[in-house]
Amino acid sequence: MSDKRKWVPEIMYEEYEEDSLSGGFPFIQVTEDKEMPDILFMFGSQDTGEFAPDSEGEPEPIVEMELYQYANMQYLKEGLTTEVYDLVRTCLGLEPLDIAATKGMSQSKKILNK
Repeated sequence: MSDKRKWVPEIMYEEYEEDSLSGGFPFIQVTEDKEMPDILFMFGSQDTGEFAPDSEGEPEPIVEMELYQYANMQYLKEGLTTEVYDLVRTCLGLEPLDIAATKGMSQSKKILNK
């Protein structure tokens, strides 16, 4: 593992437009001395519907925070066997890589032929 992958990135957003560079997806600017992180940690928050008094006695919503981890699929692809990688993809609701790649190529050909 590379220390170049261990850093806290800033997740950025671009206004969605059809010709935008990111296509509306969030992105991370990676400097020359870094690589894309191997894992991202992100909290998910959800209101409980309950309230508790704040420091001034005013009701404040109670929020539950749960920490999630998001792995870089490229690094998993490089480090796992094809069978295990496809199992991970299936667990995530994705098709095995060879099926997804075939469908992707078919879709690309349709777009290029238009």
